[in-house]
Amino acid sequence: MPTPTLVFDGDCAFCTRSAEVARRVLPAGCAVVAWQFADLPALGVTAERAQTEVLWVDGDGAVSGGAAAVARALRAAGAPWAALGVLLSLPPVRWVAAAGYRLVAANRYRLPGGTAACRVPPRDAA
Repeated sequence: MPTPTLVFDGDCAFCTRSAEVARRVLPAGCAVVAWQFADLPALGVTAERAQTEVLWVDGDGAVSGGAAAVARALRAAGAPWAALGVLLSLPPVRWVAAAGYRLVAANRYRLPGGTAACRVPPRDAA
């Protein structure tokens, strides 16, 4: 049974600071690892996906990305965080959370703690 794992971008200061918070609230049995140092094939994810969104890999190997990953990690953290994770999983909050996540991800280099290294390269139009 794999270890529940939060995978983040270790080149991004904003993401790294968020991961530090996750380390404090997640149970001891969970891992928080930068994708650059993770065994991505063992987690069942690609480098391309890990570069574009935060990922949560459940103990059963199910992978969630973006706002859904944040919600699942919060649920794994237990009370009081789990309530927020459940709320983020329910429509219409889920839809707003997904839009908010995309907005933050697209501008993470502008946020406190963010750097130019946080910029996600644009996807090819081809």
